[in-house]
Amino acid sequence: MNYRKPSEAAEYIKTAVSKITAETAILTGTGMVGISDMMENTIRIPYSDIPYFPESTVASHAGECIIGTIGGKQIILFSGRFHYYEGYKMEQIVFPVRVMKILGIKNLLMTNASGGLNENFSGGDIVVVSDHINLMPRNPLRGKNDARFGIRFPDMLNAYSKKFRALIKEQMGDDYKEGVYVAMAGPSLETPSEYNYIHNIGGDLVGMSTVPEVIAAVHCEIEVAVFSVVSNMCYPIESLEVTTLEEVIGAVAASAPKLNLVLKQMCSVL
Repeated sequence: MNYRKPSEAAEYIKTAVSKITAETAILTGTGMVGISDMMENTIRIPYSDIPYFPESTVASHAGECIIGTIGGKQIILFSGRFHYYEGYKMEQIVFPVRVMKILGIKNLLMTNASGGLNENFSGGDIVVVSDHINLMPRNPLRGKNDARFGIRFPDMLNAYSKKFRALIKEQMGDDYKEGVYVAMAGPSLETPSEYNYIHNIGGDLVGMSTVPEVIAAVHCEIEVAVFSVVSNMCYPIESLEVTTLEEVIGAVAASAPKLNLVLKQMCSVL
């Protein structure tokens, strides 16, 4: 676990503005658009300019760090994430979270796209993640621990903030849904038998991201909320249809305006 590299990345980001006062960051996934349009006084830093930052190779991930304000509060938006299936190591995937820690971030709001495995969900639903099941082959905390990030054995009991979920429920009202997210390595989508297995072990959502960053955020004592947009339904098995990336991006983009309003409201109360 390297401390020098995220420190240098954080110092570079600090040079873009007179002062970093943000306590809230947003990390977005596939298909999310329009969040930066809600921000004022924005400064954009391409990931490629930030020392040691990976670059996303996935369509619809902008690959920018955007510093701006929402409701007068400074917010840092990391537009685009990194995935295990892209060939990145876990340390690279969670690199932005460790940069956030050094920048003084206390709250992290994340988005992703997922397949729905709960029959009460529908395509386009925004589901707040309440817990996860990690089926990825590596843990981002594996290796020597650096206490400047966090303790050796962080407890994941409350990985998804109950306080944040209560605030989101107030904002979303009758539209509020929550579920368990299962993380797979990807990039191939799951087989029908795998979908059935994930459903049977308690998964409501399945995707290929997010869990490494959540683990790293808990390690860094950053409070987390995750919004998952159901891009396609994967259960019951007999209703399965072939899914394309274009369909996933389109489904998330259609739900983005509604989700962006919730993110804006969350930023104003944190």
